[in-house]
Amino acid sequence: MDRRRFLQSTAFAASLAAIQPRAFAAAGDKPLRVATIGCGWYGKTDLFHLMQVAPVEVVGLCDVDATMAEGAAELVAQRQPSKKKPPIYGDFRKLLAAEKPDIVNIGTPDHWHALPMIAAVEAGADVYCQKPISVDVAEGAAMVAAAKRTGRTVQVGLQRRSTPHLIEARDRYIRSGKLGKVAFVDIHSYYGGPGGFPPQEKPPANLDWEMYVGPAPWLDYHPRIHPRSWRDFRNFSNGQIGDLCVHMFDVVRYFLDIGWPMTISASGGVFQRDKKSIATIADTQTATFEYPELQVVWTQRNWGESGDKEYPWGATLYGDKGTLKLSVHSYDFKPHGDGAAEHGDHLDERDKYPEDAQHKETEMFAAAATRRHMQDFLAARQEQRLPVSNIEQGHISSASCILANMSMDLGRSFKWDAAAGKIVGDDEANARLARPYRKPWTHPGA
Repeated sequence: MDRRRFLQSTAFAASLAAIQPRAFAAAGDKPLRVATIGCGWYGKTDLFHLMQVAPVEVVGLCDVDATMAEGAAELVAQRQPSKKKPPIYGDFRKLLAAEKPDIVNIGTPDHWHALPMIAAVEAGADVYCQKPISVDVAEGAAMVAAAKRTGRTVQVGLQRRSTPHLIEARDRYIRSGKLGKVAFVDIHSYYGGPGGFPPQEKPPANLDWEMYVGPAPWLDYHPRIHPRSWRDFRNFSNGQIGDLCVHMFDVVRYFLDIGWPMTISASGGVFQRDKKSIATIADTQTATFEYPELQVVWTQRNWGESGDKEYPWGATLYGDKGTLKLSVHSYDFKPHGDGAAEHGDHLDERDKYPEDAQHKETEMFAAAATRRHMQDFLAARQEQRLPVSNIEQGHISSASCILANMSMDLGRSFKWDAAAGKIVGDDEANARLARPYRKPWTHPGA
């Protein structure tokens, strides 16, 4: 069966029923009041996809880069029916107090996820928060607690759970039993690593660098850190394991219905990058997440050739009946024996949503997934249920990657006690579950 005919099949239609568009506002209802905190690449991208699937009015934008916020406001005014240009804020607390949004979209660097998310749910908003949810484990636990305490709906931007071709692969090969028992999963990234950074200089007038660094350990401003290369610094991110591994690790957990790993171990470091680089993330890393009768292994190498040129970033599930490769672009299944290999590609909807191409930062392979992820988020709000990537699931996937970095740093494996939220018998490691916040900010898990 070729993929086109399969996409038209009743089985696939049923598998996507839970994430198809719904009516989110009855006739005459007011649009949802939406605010975005973090107006860069994915802050705008997520906002625009939300605007495609629901009647919303963007009532506020917040960014420490005034120029970036102004540019986002201009684009929003062009897209929303009211044609109103939303007000701009440099402090998320002022936005929340002044606008009282129904929904807050958080697209900041990773170190600025916890405090705005907690403040938003406490202000009565539901939240769509980018992954990883936190840069330390205690932040994530505090975010889970805040969502439960306030009863707000929180969806994490781990949209592989809503990716059509991956759901297709899950149903065709995992749920059908064609893959068989999975005992080993390889997750990997062979993408390039950090480039060079110009010398330190004074931040531009439009950028509030003090607020940008916020609660993170201080780092002097260098051009190129902002807007995207903050991911190259542990001050602001968890490196590629927090950026790329977390996506594939999360979807593997979802497909195989597994939760916290029992043990976590990792090794690696800076093996090939120029030692003069100011970047602080690893360029080489291997991490193992142990489950009963299952190993999930993350392999990162930012140098040399890709181990699989068709899947430079992906997950390979090894079953006793076949092998399944997954990526954001495609899947490939090869049964053991003489059976024919099968292939599927991502769903491209640019014909239906031509504005995707108008926003140059849109990832075409992810657009359909993000729209469905937003639809699930909105449906969960209406139905008072957990969304597919709720904050607790986001915490498990994010924290597991954070623990792997800690294992690499300390040079030993951890046994994780999920009920207690602690590492078994390791006081030094447990002391690192919450990293110190820079004053005057207060850690939510302290």
